[in-house]
Amino acid sequence: MDFQILYQIDKLHNPILDKIMIFLTNLGNAGIFWIVLAIILLISKKTRKCGILMLIAMGIGLIIGNGLLKNIVARNRPCWIDTTINLLIPNPQDFSFPSGHTLASFEAAIMLFLFNKKYGTLAIILALCIAFSRMYLFVHFPTDILGGALLGTSISYLVYYTSKKIDEKKKE
Repeated sequence: MDFQILYQIDKLHNPILDKIMIFLTNLGNAGIFWIVLAIILLISKKTRKCGILMLIAMGIGLIIGNGLLKNIVARNRPCWIDTTINLLIPNPQDFSFPSGHTLASFEAAIMLFLFNKKYGTLAIILALCIAFSRMYLFVHFPTDILGGALLGTSISYLVYYTSKKIDEKKKE
């Protein structure tokens, strides 16, 4: 089923969409867009806690998703299995599950949403676009994307609510 979805997405290719998807996937490379956003949030006292928690969530995701799960699951990427698809980006060298781009994007976007619904909603839309770009570019299966999104969302909620509990304990 994963490949069936990818082959349907592959039919969408056109020069304009190719450029957009490459741009979107590059935003997610190494989580750099989200890291920069978190650092910007650190500047203002009003948004500092959100920035700190974004960085904590992304750090946890890096350890769990990229450090542990990718190597334990060791799932081959679709582009490694079906080499007939012409890649528009360099062939990734790490395993496929979960999608690290999606994981970092959802950790950051969900954390931003928990602090600010308006900007968080925009961030979630961007996270979804980055996630979709990974399938469009044939480097992740849909289940890799789903796994990254669910894990990223879970980590952000866990970090956010743990922080709230710590704050409540400090007030006691």
